Amino acid sequence: MQHKPQKRHKALQPLSREHHHGLLLSWKIRSGFSKNIEPKRIRVYANWFFKQHLIPHFDMEEVHIFPILEQNNELIKKALADHRRIKRLFAETDDDAKTLSKIEEELDKHIRFEERVLFPEIQKVATEVQMLQIEKIHQPEKFEDNLVDEFWR
Repeated sequence: MQHKPQKRHKALQPLSREHHHGLLLSWKIRSGFSKNIEPKRIRVYANWFFKQHLIPHFDMEEVHIFPILEQNNELIKKALADHRRIKRLFAETDDDAKTLSKIEEELDKHIRFEERVLFPEIQKVATEVQMLQIEKIHQPEKFEDNLVDEFWR
């Protein structure tokens, strides 16, 4: 089934760009596995990405974006549960290969859910004032990657 991309409101575009980098993280993990890279190396990058990019992104969504819909909204409940599950995965330290595989899968699914289902819903109900507020708070930053170990190349 083909998803026609929806025109993203200017205020949400920086978050969508961050989602793109999250999808790239999943791709980098898959790529590392396909090249038989030591899971510890992939994990170092994934943990860096989590701290530098995912945590601030999750916080931004939870504090400023999700409240646009009611707290008991099923989509918000799902997004918050996804965030908790992804954070728990990053806290797991037992089996890097298994954990990275789950992170890759969960993150990919979560981002596609936000892009295809949640953001369009938020865009439908958000007022222009709410969108302007998001724009003011969330200035797009240039994505700084960690290129110390480009295992995915």
